[in-house]
Amino acid sequence: MPETGSILIVDDDEDILTAGRLLLRRHFGDVLTCRQPERIPALLAGRDVDAVLLDMNFGPGESSGAEGLDWLGRILDIDPAIVVVMVTAHGSVDTVVDAMKRGATDFVTKPWQNEKLVATLSAAVKLRASRRESESLRQANRVLADASAAGSPIIGDSRQMQAVLSIVERAAPTDANVLILGENGTGKELIARELHRLSERSTNVFLTIDMGAITESLFESELFGHRKGAFTGASEARIGRFRAANGGTLFLDEIGNLPPALQAKLLRVLESRTVTPVGANGAEPVDVRIIAATNVPSIELRDKSRFRPDLLFRLNTVEITVPPLRERRDDILPIARHYLAHYGRKYGKPELALSREAEAALLAYDWPGNVRALRHVVERAVILCEGAALRVTDFALHRGPADSGTISIQPAQSLSLEQVEKETIAAALRKHGFNISHAAKELGLTRASLYRRMEKHGL
Repeated sequence: MPETGSILIVDDDEDILTAGRLLLRRHFGDVLTCRQPERIPALLAGRDVDAVLLDMNFGPGESSGAEGLDWLGRILDIDPAIVVVMVTAHGSVDTVVDAMKRGATDFVTKPWQNEKLVATLSAAVKLRASRRESESLRQANRVLADASAAGSPIIGDSRQMQAVLSIVERAAPTDANVLILGENGTGKELIARELHRLSERSTNVFLTIDMGAITESLFESELFGHRKGAFTGASEARIGRFRAANGGTLFLDEIGNLPPALQAKLLRVLESRTVTPVGANGAEPVDVRIIAATNVPSIELRDKSRFRPDLLFRLNTVEITVPPLRERRDDILPIARHYLAHYGRKYGKPELALSREAEAALLAYDWPGNVRALRHVVERAVILCEGAALRVTDFALHRGPADSGTISIQPAQSLSLEQVEKETIAAALRKHGFNISHAAKELGLTRASLYRRMEKHGL
């Protein structure tokens, strides 16, 4: 059964075109032939061609390869992602090298070996698909970046946030690694995305990894990739997150939760700028900018028993601390009004406003969950409010022991184990600002187990 893929053969010899068409149509979905190179632009404009098999010389007595090189350039001008394989019977090694430098992917010689030609063009079709996928990812990343910038802007006119944004503007255009510190819910990922948006890598991928969610056994496979058959269950090759983010930015969230053994493996990659997939014989270069984030306080991160100093030095070329919301109260009301407008549009209540009493209550609250908690509180208030002016009672501003950083559980109405479990899980989630990794760790559960229990109890 023929493979998918469209091939265009360009040669001035009708016998070559016939032989190529008869051979390749058994292996590819569509095979076009062209004896006159002047027809190439029209053929490429009318069809989606994956690979071009292009002769180096046209016309009797031609052997310089100049015409083939000229058409190579024109084809790549029309479609820079197309794959061009050169065909030559007379070209010297220098001519072939010149063609590769100008963008040709491979070459075959006349008379060709059928198996080699089919293998070369099969690889060309796969490369074309990979280029399409990469371009699709870049476009998707631009859309996501635009949506992120529009949907979740960094709102911060306070002196503290202006100082943070000043560092972001200066660090973003460089390739320096950045470490972002701050409590849960302060907006560390927004800062990371802003660094990427303002960088020269902004048109490439921004990839996030939750370092606290990757198990030690899968760490190398997830980050560095693996070869097919490298271990039980590796039914196909995988490129890993580092290579997937090649040319872009890799955001390592919750880096402070990485065990020491895995810290050493990450350090080697950052030092060498290469990754070795599991089961591979050699290392492969990667070009990524690293932005890391953690809610671990700076003094704990500098404890050698918890975090390797040499890895920390690699990560914090620039260090940014995002202040908690209670330390930048000037931003509370602008953020609340932004989300009030956002959720008002979403839930069909565009005329909502904050009452003076509600504004005073929001300003007075300490916001243990920071901006994330404020967003959730505003969304709940928009959904449940009955009037146009939101009152204090529309906001669930719980005060008391639960805000102190310990898990506080109110006495259950019954001693049912189901009820006790539900309230314990809910209290852990509140304490950690609904950070699943941290709540699971405190409860002594895996993330998967916690998700199952949350689904079970409707949390």
